[in-house]
Amino acid sequence: MKLSKSFNSAFRKFAYFLSSGNHHNLKGIDYLSLYGEEPSAIEQTYVIFINVLEPDDAGTVLNAEYAEKRATDYLREYCDGNFNVEPPYEDWEVILH
Repeated sequence: MKLSKSFNSAFRKFAYFLSSGNHHNLKGIDYLSLYGEEPSAIEQTYVIFINVLEPDDAGTVLNAEYAEKRATDYLREYCDGNFNVEPPYEDWEVILH
């Protein structure tokens, strides 16, 4: 089964803005160095994004913005000890398959 164009588009957009350092949810957070120094933090960010994405039966992503928020909140909390993710993550959101 191939991934839908909607999924591909949501993932591509997220990956581009995250890796460019221009993700709107991470303004003021210096996270780009994590790509080389702490790649597991970046990996976990992508895991959360993918786990939270919800497609309908046709493969159309229904919640790309919410998935981005949940994922980038993880990275924000990782970089800023004063930030707390609300609501806390559920196990299914953070599990690495």
